[in-house]
Amino acid sequence: MLQRKNRFRHESLQDSKTIQAYLKAILKGLDQGELVFSDDEGSITLKPQGLLNLKVVASEDVDKNQFELRVSWANHETQIQQGALKIGAD
Repeated sequence: MLQRKNRFRHESLQDSKTIQAYLKAILKGLDQGELVFSDDEGSITLKPQGLLNLKVVASEDVDKNQFELRVSWANHETQIQQGALKIGAD
């Protein structure tokens, strides 16, 4: 975890079932309007509201595959709009 000012960061190795549990907790927090992120070194509470900006990046390489999900929001309304996103499994 890295915490400075109002920032929280955590990185660790997890199995896919644990990551699914974290994603479900994020869904529940979004539904309830409050996300709490914590580990042994600190915590942060976020309260998403209004329109949220979603950024998805996926890449495939010989040595490493990854996807990133970024959700952000502003204290005032903004509009960023692109084509419809589709996420699926084969």
